[in-house]
Amino acid sequence: MATEPPVAMDEGERKIVNEFCHHLEKSKQLFNGLRDLPQYGHKQWQSYFGRTFDVYTKLWKFQQQHRQVLDTKYGLKRWQIGEVASKIGQLYYHYYLRTSETNYLNEAFSFYSAIRMRAYYSKASKEERSNLTGQNLLHMPDLMVKKLRYYARFIVVCLLLKKMKLVRDLVRELSKQIDDYTGTYEPDDQMEWNLVLGEIKAFIEADNIINVVDADSSMMVLSHRLTPLNTPPQDKGAPVYLTLQEILIVGNCHEQVKFSELTLDMFRMLQTLEREPQDDLTNQIYDTSPAPGRQPMLGPQSSLENGDRTGVRDNPHKYLLYKPTFGQLNTFLASAFKELPPNGAMVLYISADGCHGNQKHTDDAAYDLGGVITNSRREGEETSKTKRASHLKEIHCLHPGDLYPYTRKPLFLIVDSSNSSAFQNVPNLFGQPLVCLLSPEQVPATMQEQQQKGSLFTLFLHCPLMALCFVCKMVDVPVALWDKCQAQVDKFVAESSRLFSRSRKLDHSYMQFFGDDFLRLILLRFVFCYIVLILHRSFKGPSYYPVSHPPLPTDEILEHPALYRIVLDLASLLDVRGLFTEPGETDIIA
Repeated sequence: MATEPPVAMDEGERKIVNEFCHHLEKSKQLFNGLRDLPQYGHKQWQSYFGRTFDVYTKLWKFQQQHRQVLDTKYGLKRWQIGEVASKIGQLYYHYYLRTSETNYLNEAFSFYSAIRMRAYYSKASKEERSNLTGQNLLHMPDLMVKKLRYYARFIVVCLLLKKMKLVRDLVRELSKQIDDYTGTYEPDDQMEWNLVLGEIKAFIEADNIINVVDADSSMMVLSHRLTPLNTPPQDKGAPVYLTLQEILIVGNCHEQVKFSELTLDMFRMLQTLEREPQDDLTNQIYDTSPAPGRQPMLGPQSSLENGDRTGVRDNPHKYLLYKPTFGQLNTFLASAFKELPPNGAMVLYISADGCHGNQKHTDDAAYDLGGVITNSRREGEETSKTKRASHLKEIHCLHPGDLYPYTRKPLFLIVDSSNSSAFQNVPNLFGQPLVCLLSPEQVPATMQEQQQKGSLFTLFLHCPLMALCFVCKMVDVPVALWDKCQAQVDKFVAESSRLFSRSRKLDHSYMQFFGDDFLRLILLRFVFCYIVLILHRSFKGPSYYPVSHPPLPTDEILEHPALYRIVLDLASLLDVRGLFTEPGETDIIA
């Protein structure tokens, strides 16, 4: 095949092209090196990320300043500009994953949005291929895959930012692009891309369990991150002993939908433990994406200078661990433990299938009661059905005893599993604050089929009102009614916060954690969950209720008449009062 003749360039133009090629090659080397960085720890990777951002900043500005020369003399294609923008978007997304700062999601969104609005990948489509010949045509399948990966990444960012209207548009576009790609090339990865599309659609459908509708019957999109509007009140002058600094979010539920190594429970909990991005504070309840007239910010701007380098953090640092092996989980736990500063607290949230022990009654609560399976991978020949194998414990089962070393520092444990009770007696061996919130182990038979849509306990911690509507089998809620009910939930949170502060029987661990906004919110939503379920007629018996360790005071908090009344008033507002016990059926309500 004949090559294109070289383009004549003067000395200045040749210098521009050479400098661009240098920046481009350097940026690729640094970007490819990111995957070799350790996934845990705070300091080991930051300088490398900084250098990578710096090179991409120079590359982006350089191609903007010299676009005409690069177009005519180097042959710069629009999809190549799109690739640079896509890499910068990926940098910001991965920086968000490592720092937990939600503002970096907005930066990633800006770049991904610009790629779409400016049609940088327009050449990677069926209608444009007729204009391509020779070597360019041979690159088309690879270019199409780049475009599909871009769509998948953009959808993840939009999901995390709750830009659901845009998500649905992107899913339709991705579906069309996959049809185009597979219909033209019949590629080996055809089934993989159809699986990706199916996962995205199932994830969106499963997350949409309650429709809050406006006057025009249009669905509203709710955000559930922490804002000044939903931060639970606390007594003025109340001491803050501990602040949440490290979070591990672990997911391994076999039946639960997932997308991009995020189960639905992980997706909900990570939002619950984040503050609303600053750019969205004026629009922190309902989604109006994409914002009209918003100008995409091309270039890393000054995010890094305003981020971790100042030492100021809006959000606790977190690790998202999808199906980690025991070795991986233990490594990340040890890293978070090591990084925990003085007066810092660590949250370990686990949503996983139960691994039941061999013995019902034992003196060894550390290991004989089982635990939760974090990964189903089998190793070696241990799965052979021999007499010896029957005595082996599951290698990737996290037992309560595995956590004992980490109780040397303040630990807040949340376990959502069918074997959560295994963690009911974790001893406080070192005198440090230790709280365990454990899910119900059963749900009514009518709700068991809904498990793929996420756990009920996690839903209560994520959005109490949505969980209440779910257990009452409500599907559509008018926004005016939703707002009235949300005011009742806020009333419940305020009253239960007051009861916590005034309780004389409360274990000291709770008050150590109570000064942190996130942990206070989780604790008060736990109380709401307990009271809703204990009053609901379909939930019958202790295995249907959540459990706290150390136990929360029953008379002062968990079964306080004032909290019962608020929940029952809420049920009346929703016109589902008949699903809950009558005052005369229990001696708790005055």
